[in-house]
Amino acid sequence: MAGITNVAFRQLCREQGGGIYVCEMITTRALVERNPKTLRMIAFGGDERPRSLQLYGTDPEVTAAAVRMVVAEGLADHIDLNFGCPVPKVTRKGGGAALPWRRRLFARLVRAAVEAAAPAGVPVTVKMRKGIDDDHLTYVEAGLAAQDAGVAAVALHGRTAAQRYSGTADWDAIGALKQALDVPVLGNGDIWEADDALRMVAHTGADGVVVGRGCLGRPWLFADLEAAFTGRPERRLPTLGEVAATMRRHAELLVAAFEPSEAEAAERRGAGRPADPERDGCTDFRKHVAWYLKGFPVGSELRRSLAMVSTLAELDDLLERLDPAQPFPLDTLGQPRGRTNAPGKVFLPDGWLADRDSAEVPAGAELADSGG
Repeated sequence: MAGITNVAFRQLCREQGGGIYVCEMITTRALVERNPKTLRMIAFGGDERPRSLQLYGTDPEVTAAAVRMVVAEGLADHIDLNFGCPVPKVTRKGGGAALPWRRRLFARLVRAAVEAAAPAGVPVTVKMRKGIDDDHLTYVEAGLAAQDAGVAAVALHGRTAAQRYSGTADWDAIGALKQALDVPVLGNGDIWEADDALRMVAHTGADGVVVGRGCLGRPWLFADLEAAFTGRPERRLPTLGEVAATMRRHAELLVAAFEPSEAEAAERRGAGRPADPERDGCTDFRKHVAWYLKGFPVGSELRRSLAMVSTLAELDDLLERLDPAQPFPLDTLGQPRGRTNAPGKVFLPDGWLADRDSAEVPAGAELADSGG
């Protein structure tokens, strides 16, 4: 969910229902080196609790240093270690979904994070996939290693890295992991509606669910999840007018999130690049338009214009052209949202699969920037 779960979107989701809302993936080295972009990405709302920070790293020592920084400076209340990212720029360096294959390195890294977080009582969790591909599954062994290292919970996306976001998530694997572990197990994959979450928990015995693509353009999914898990039958089916109001709120929050500090504003003025938070926020909002309008009968020209907005006034004018009485498109319920790409080759460092017991950090593995 890189580029999606920033402070604005998390606030929008929190306004809908309860849960833990995790920030975008942050690389440990960029955090330790205080990369300005990274420090902006770990911003949390003033009333946001718990503050959940997602870290990606491949070096146990760098990861420990990042966690110590989080603890010492009170930057977050929860740390989630990402071992699920399948994108090539991450796996080709041995990170994300590739790393659990190197079981000793994985165990070292998780233990280093847990020990660094322990003095402040900050819980550490891990999220991962089933493995690299069907011939290189790691999830049960990695889950046991994470449990032994002292994590508070383990989340499993029921796909391999090779599957990316294709096909159907393997909920049986989530059930197998639940049977193998004593710590809580959270299930991830194909939760498009609140009733999917209930089915997953019933099928797997999982202690909770993790939502990714299902909330794209549908932050009200968390209201439905809250209702479902408390036994209430109501589900949100917003009209196009209600969706338009949510879109406007999202854009407004993004504009506020892009408001620079005084120091940042002065730096940009000095560089001849004055800050324009309204333009930046509206530009960031553009990618959400298609998700919000999925299934609604909105003309291609209006869709295209909405996906090119630069100001809130422009957005307001375009949203007024929508038919507010249009009912929610029921045929989109249960349908995938976001990435639905085909299976593909998993790019790995040379010789990665040859030695499962190597604890060495791959050369050049630490990424210099954040995002995944």
